[in-house]
Amino acid sequence: MEPDSRAAGGCPFSGAGASREVARRGFLAGALAMAAVPVVGGLAGTARAEALAGTEPTAAPDAPAETAAHAVGDPRGAEIAARVDRTLEARFGLMFKDLPPFAPTDGLLLWLAASMNDGKAPLTDVKDSDVAFDNPGMPAGYIYFGQFVDHDMTLDKTPLTHRLQDPMAMRNYDTPWFDLGSVYGKGIKGSPELYDPERYGYLRVWAHDDLVDLPRDDVGAAYLGDPRNDENLIVAQLHTVFIRLHNRFMDQGMTYAQARRQTRWHYQWLIVNDYLPRIVGRDVVSSLIKRDGTITFTGTFYRPEHPDNPYMPIEYSGAAYRFGHSMIRAEYEMQDGHTVPIFGADGFEDLRGNRPIPHDLWCDWNYFFDIPGLEPPDDRNMARLIDTQLSLPLFTLPSTVVAPTAKAIVALAERNLLRGKRLGLPCGQDVATAMGITPLTNAELGLKQPGWEGKAPLWYYVLKEAELLARGRKLGPVGGRIVAETILGIMALDPESYFNLKPAFQWQEKKTIGDLILLADALDPRSRIVQPEDEVEETGPLPLEPEEEINPEATSPVGSDNLLTP
Repeated sequence: MEPDSRAAGGCPFSGAGASREVARRGFLAGALAMAAVPVVGGLAGTARAEALAGTEPTAAPDAPAETAAHAVGDPRGAEIAARVDRTLEARFGLMFKDLPPFAPTDGLLLWLAASMNDGKAPLTDVKDSDVAFDNPGMPAGYIYFGQFVDHDMTLDKTPLTHRLQDPMAMRNYDTPWFDLGSVYGKGIKGSPELYDPERYGYLRVWAHDDLVDLPRDDVGAAYLGDPRNDENLIVAQLHTVFIRLHNRFMDQGMTYAQARRQTRWHYQWLIVNDYLPRIVGRDVVSSLIKRDGTITFTGTFYRPEHPDNPYMPIEYSGAAYRFGHSMIRAEYEMQDGHTVPIFGADGFEDLRGNRPIPHDLWCDWNYFFDIPGLEPPDDRNMARLIDTQLSLPLFTLPSTVVAPTAKAIVALAERNLLRGKRLGLPCGQDVATAMGITPLTNAELGLKQPGWEGKAPLWYYVLKEAELLARGRKLGPVGGRIVAETILGIMALDPESYFNLKPAFQWQEKKTIGDLILLADALDPRSRIVQPEDEVEETGPLPLEPEEEINPEATSPVGSDNLLTP
């Protein structure tokens, strides 16, 4: 793919954009949601020492200067509220346009960040996990699915020349549809490197060491619609599940367009019926969509002025959807008895991506999701509770993530809090009040220093709200509403989503991501690739829409279905 067609934006979960020119181990493993821009400068010596020691800061230095490292940057246009106008909607915008920005001193933010470190080193075996930190209803794979979803929403395929002409993404930007752009790119003609040249309409995979991997070049860099999906070994392997699901539909006789649509709709259905209910609660989801033969979004806070080009709320991308940071484990059991840290010292075994899947780091999906028909392992990786405590490794980001300068900020919590201030986010209490929700006080939030003036950073508020009001098992009323309204609102505006094209589309009740893995025949990444000359087990085609009757010649470029590119 040409450089100007690759994603260059960051995201709440990983923050980083990439290009094929980046060193393969240049990004963090796990769903490590580091800040997208390496922050340099920062606190003066005394204030930083006080913050890291956990004492209340006595000084409030100026905001740190920031520079972007190679191929790493904030999502284009994310600073629109702070730099242009708080009422504007372009690629990004504020959901609550009338609320003022919250700008506490950097000293307070650094003190708060230091208090969020749980101090627990990675385990050598997940069976020793402290159950007090585990979320019993949330297998850890859902956090990586959330990262995959976010990359789909924030993918920016705008040509480089347009991005340079429009750095704040006021005019030229891609709409955040749930269209699996990371999987399909620009389609067969626009992104031929993603497709199997020997089998028309099939997506390309690469088999090595008896593993099914992403398609890669001769140095191991992946061919992807969004290179961020190769940042860590878990989300990279989740990406292969969607490739294999599309190819499975092709095996059943569907055309490329039919297989793509079925793959997208199954993915969208899981977001609405499996992922979101776990994150925000099924009651919240049900309250925001009305079903009466159609699917209507009934939210009140996410109402874009330009429905054809909806914006991404900064409150979502800069705060609420960063809930996943607190759910990241310090380690994951990849297969029985093989526990690996999300990242280790450079050169040691960890889960950083941008490389072929090592022969012993393939995902046993039963350790990450509930798989129908399989007994759960005793030591399944569970997500951590949503609270204000982050894993210890997230406070010392490695040199492959943050440029090792003398003043680099290597703690994820620091970077998030400083970014929220720079983006002009409102405080948590103001957002709650605007929603008609009784806000939590700073005393309840544990922020007792007078310098806060009774207000809390929105990201911290969302985490603490979940901890206090939902026992950390899901988001609270403020965070949950921001996340649910954004995702459901965007899906309702997408003319190609199942909400609009097939509102009656219904995968069987209680299906989960585990079912999708089985449907894709992707439970075991070590399964061999089915070649064209191999026999395919006859499972019977899935039901299609009436207008999508299978054409017997549909596997060739010529046929009744001419939707060959997105």
